[in-house]
Amino acid sequence: MTFDYAPAPESRAIVDIPASHGLFVDGRFRPAADEAVFKTVSPASEEVLSEVANAGAEDVDAAVRSARKAYESWSALPGSERAKYLFRIARLVQERARELAVLESLDNGKPIRESRDADLPLVAAHFFYYAGWADKLEHAGFGPAPRPLGVAGGVIPWNFPLLMLAWKVAPALATGNTMVLKPAETTPLTALAFARICQQAGLPPGVLNILTGDGATGAALVAHPGIDKVAFTGSTEVGKAIARTVAGTHKRLTLELGGKAAHIVFEDAALDQAVEGIVQGIFFNQGHVCCAGSRLLVQESVADEVLAALKARMSTLRVGDPLDKNTDVGAINSAEQLARIRELTEAGEAEGAERWAPECELPSTGYWFRPTLFTGVTQAHRIAREEIFGPVLSVLTFRTPQEAVEKANNTPYGLSAGIWTEKGSRSLWMANRLRAGVIWSNTFNKFDATSPFGGYQESGYGREGGRHGLGVYLDV
Repeated sequence: MTFDYAPAPESRAIVDIPASHGLFVDGRFRPAADEAVFKTVSPASEEVLSEVANAGAEDVDAAVRSARKAYESWSALPGSERAKYLFRIARLVQERARELAVLESLDNGKPIRESRDADLPLVAAHFFYYAGWADKLEHAGFGPAPRPLGVAGGVIPWNFPLLMLAWKVAPALATGNTMVLKPAETTPLTALAFARICQQAGLPPGVLNILTGDGATGAALVAHPGIDKVAFTGSTEVGKAIARTVAGTHKRLTLELGGKAAHIVFEDAALDQAVEGIVQGIFFNQGHVCCAGSRLLVQESVADEVLAALKARMSTLRVGDPLDKNTDVGAINSAEQLARIRELTEAGEAEGAERWAPECELPSTGYWFRPTLFTGVTQAHRIAREEIFGPVLSVLTFRTPQEAVEKANNTPYGLSAGIWTEKGSRSLWMANRLRAGVIWSNTFNKFDATSPFGGYQESGYGREGGRHGLGVYLDV
C-alpha cells in the first residue's frame, strides 16, 4: 500500500508585500530618479508580486555618494561597535525567519523547506559569525592594522538571494566598509525586506544601500569610479565582462561564477547514502546551484546498481507548490532559465544521450521542469560541458581513480566536487588531484559560515565565508 501526502501549505498571510518598492538609498526608500519600474513575479504562479523601482545611473551615483559619506564615520567606529549592529541584524533575521522564508519561496520558487531550514539559518549564522570578527581583525592573520577598502559594490544572483546578500554584506560591514548592493532583477523582495531590517536595527544611513534593477544597473555600479571593491556572484559570461570593466582600475575584485561539478562514486561507497547525496547535489534548489553535482561519475562495476536506486529515489521526489512543506522540487526561477534548460536537454537527446525522468504531473501555470537524468553521456556532449543550472544530471562511468580524476578535471570550471568512498586515503588522494575550490567527502552541498567557498579557472577567484572572507574586504 502507498500513501499520498496531504497538502501542507505554509501560510502566505504572514507576509505583507507592498504593491510597490523604492530604492534603499541613504537609509530611506525613494523612487528611481526617472521613476522607472519593473515587476517581479512568482515563478510558481506567474502572478505579479510587486512593482519595483529600476535604478539608473543617477541612482547609482547617489547611492555611491551616500556610501562614501557614511564610510568616514562607519570605518572609524571601533569594531566592537560595528559588531553590535551586525548582532542586532542577525537577531532580527532570526525573529523574522518564517516571514523571510515565505517571501523567498514566493519570489524565487524554491521549496519552503529549503528556504526555512537551509537559507535562513545560514543567513543569520553569517551575520553572527562576522559580528564576532569585527573587533578581532588584527588577530585574523592580515597584519597588525588591516584597513577597510572603502565602498564595496555587490552584485548578487537569483538562486540564493538572501544568502548571497549575507555572504557579501556581513564581511564587508564587519571590516568597516560600506556597500551598495544590487540584487537580481527576478528576486528583489528579500533584499528590500532586509533593508527594512537594517532600518529596524538602526544601521546608520548610507552604510548599506540597495539598488534594484536589471543588468544595466549592475553594469553602472561596477563601472562607477567611486567603487573600491566589486564582489560578484553569477554567470561566468557576466563575470568575464566585469573583469574587463575592472581591469586597469584601482578596484579589487572577487568573482564566484559557474560550475560543472563532478560527483564521484566509488564501488566501495555506502551506495544508499551516496544516492541521497546525489539527489541533494543536483536537485536541491531545482539545480539552481553553481556548485551543483551536475556530472555524476560512477565506477563501472556499480553503475547499474546506482542508476536503479537513483531512478527509484527520483520517482519519490515531489514537484510542485514551493509553499507546500512536502515539496522537494519547486519552480524554475524564470521563463528565460526554463528555456535555457530545455535547449540544453534537447541538445543532449539530439547528440545521442538517453533521457529519463520520473512520471509526475506538473502545475498548469508557472515554470516547471521534471528532475531529469541522462545516461550514455560522453565528455563531448554539451550537457557534460555546459552549465545547465537546472535539475538535470549527466551520468558517466569510470574504471580507475586516475580515470575519474581525468574526467572530473576535464572542464573549464573548478568550483566544487564530491567523493564517495569508505577509504579515507582514497578520498585524500582524489582531493589532492581534483581542481576544485571546495571538495566534499561522503556528503555534498554542505555549507558553514566558518568555511571559505570559491573556485578556480572559469569558476572565478577569491573566497567568501570563513576567515578568508574577511581578507577580500581589507587593504593588506
